Amino acid sequence: MAAKSLFKALAPVLTVALVVSLPFLRPAEAVEIQKVTSPKGVEAWLVEDHTVPIIALNFSFEGGSTQDPEGKEGLTRLLAATMDEGAGDLKSEDFQAQLEKLAVSISFDTGKDRFYGSLRTLTSTLPEAADLLELAVNEPRFDDTPVERMKTQLGAQARRNESDPDAIAGRALASAMFGSHPYARPTLGTAESIAGLGAADLKAQHARILSRNGLNIGVVGAIDAETLKPLLDKVFSSLPENTGKLPVAELEPQFGQEIARELDVPQTTILLGLPGLKRDDPEYQAAYVMNHILGAGSFTSWMYQEVREKRGLTYGAGTSLSPYEHTGLLLGSAATKAESKDETIKVMLDQLRRMAEEGPTEAELHSAKQYITGSYPLRFDSSGKIARQLVALQNSGLGIDYFDRRNSEIEAVTLEDVRRVARRLLADKVPTIVTVGPTQG
Repeated sequence: MAAKSLFKALAPVLTVALVVSLPFLRPAEAVEIQKVTSPKGVEAWLVEDHTVPIIALNFSFEGGSTQDPEGKEGLTRLLAATMDEGAGDLKSEDFQAQLEKLAVSISFDTGKDRFYGSLRTLTSTLPEAADLLELAVNEPRFDDTPVERMKTQLGAQARRNESDPDAIAGRALASAMFGSHPYARPTLGTAESIAGLGAADLKAQHARILSRNGLNIGVVGAIDAETLKPLLDKVFSSLPENTGKLPVAELEPQFGQEIARELDVPQTTILLGLPGLKRDDPEYQAAYVMNHILGAGSFTSWMYQEVREKRGLTYGAGTSLSPYEHTGLLLGSAATKAESKDETIKVMLDQLRRMAEEGPTEAELHSAKQYITGSYPLRFDSSGKIARQLVALQNSGLGIDYFDRRNSEIEAVTLEDVRRVARRLLADKVPTIVTVGPTQG
């Protein structure tokens, strides 16, 4: 398909790219971001780099699967799957043929809070790529045949999820912690909800989500600001300024429940859920460092060391921060033999208590900060990664100077900062615990 063709088209410059990727692998402070505003007021953040003739454009719209009307779960996910299946005068097969011919990649996706899109093109095909992106964003066709094909694919995936332990655990945890909030609804939807969707639903959802208000754009590659400005107007200026998005309330997740789902699989999946932090919380960086020590630091984390290395209960155990726009979670996960489930959960809970009551040592804090700051340039080793980062910064309201500030913010985290946020998130908290697996023998 188009992605394979893009790889073939880039093959002549791959040798060069292996070398010129090194400038991308540089301190974040070296990434110069320009704020570009088009004549019609469309704004984008641009990192200009002409080392290879490639342009990466990422964008997001406010409103993701939380905008699915009740009973139409999966609608926004289906929208993402069908917006490049024909647009304007081009039917699905013609649109896809143009992408392949030009070695252009256009894709769409959705999360809970935002709807995402991306473009990858060579500079030589930028005008044609911009034409196709304009059509996909503004005039998707939603013809019956491709819509039914995408519904069949997504419906099959939803049915597979009904017997997938990770998916079952995720749905159970979301239902328990989010209750009736839209975050509790599966982004993919269900086989039944997907089957009931149609072109009219897609057109209404497209009109609801795609607007200039809340639009964030990041562009990286061989393009300057003056060339970018008319492209921004071409693709995005015709969108309405505001649309009738469904309001989404702030949420305090519920915790303290224990949920068991029986499933005939080799291992038991374990999920722990506690309230976390939103990305704009002043203590987020301290929580990020704390979480690295607790469970995100792979081989060095407390969870990995205590659950796997010392006791051999699982191949891996970890934790993660999940900031949403309207709430935040701290999640723990592991998979183990059914007979080891209770011991694994106990060891994981012990690490949560240990972090809340004792916190890390100075040496652990130093090691965590050294890793977090040292690995940061890996987020900048390709144009696509940088474009995604530019959009993520705008989505979170972190400011155009965040790349310059980020590592110094991590370095400024003190042992007391980590211990304070650990007490805030973990002290006297009982997580919601979900297990999915065979009956314990």
